[in-house]
Amino acid sequence: MLISYLILGLTLAAPIGPVNSARLDKGIKNGFWHAWIVGVGSMIADGIFMLLIYLGLVEFLKIPVFQTFLWLFGAFVLIYSGVEGIFTSHKLDIKLHGQMRKKESLMRSFMVGFTMSLTSPLSILFWIGIYGSILAKTASAFGTGHLLIYSSMIFLGLAMWDICVALLTTGLRRYLNERFLRGISILSGASLVGFGAYFAVQGIRALLELRTLAPMG
Repeated sequence: MLISYLILGLTLAAPIGPVNSARLDKGIKNGFWHAWIVGVGSMIADGIFMLLIYLGLVEFLKIPVFQTFLWLFGAFVLIYSGVEGIFTSHKLDIKLHGQMRKKESLMRSFMVGFTMSLTSPLSILFWIGIYGSILAKTASAFGTGHLLIYSSMIFLGLAMWDICVALLTTGLRRYLNERFLRGISILSGASLVGFGAYFAVQGIRALLELRTLAPMG
């Protein structure tokens, strides 16, 4: 049972999305610790969602105005991060032994992961749908005493995935040339812009729905 929840944590973190794209970008540019700290920021945001759902404080997330704000702000964060990644890809400057001459701060990489997860409506809906149903099932089957144990196993799975991705990017950058690394950085940035565009479309639709409902209210 514990292993199944550990695997669940891995599968929750594995799908390609904004955070994994950011991990790849930071890891290629700056190495293991920057890729890992992006994941740490994301996991802290995930932990906040898990705590809110555990405490039952998720009703405010269903408010249309709040959802619209999240879509639009999330779009801004993703598009800004993606465009920045694309335009800074030419600054990749690798020494012969594969280390970057200039690195951004770990705090900045941390904030990228944290902000992306915290402002992502997809993450919110994902955690409400998946984790919320898991809580309900676990509580009904085993009682509330097991919730912390199983939640910890899910979180451990998230942490394991973060370390695996950080190691993967570190290993890749040792064997790829500078041109290829820049290409990966550009693709990562483009994927973030794509996710941001999707968020923006959803936010505009939600905003239009609010405007149409306003006169009726």
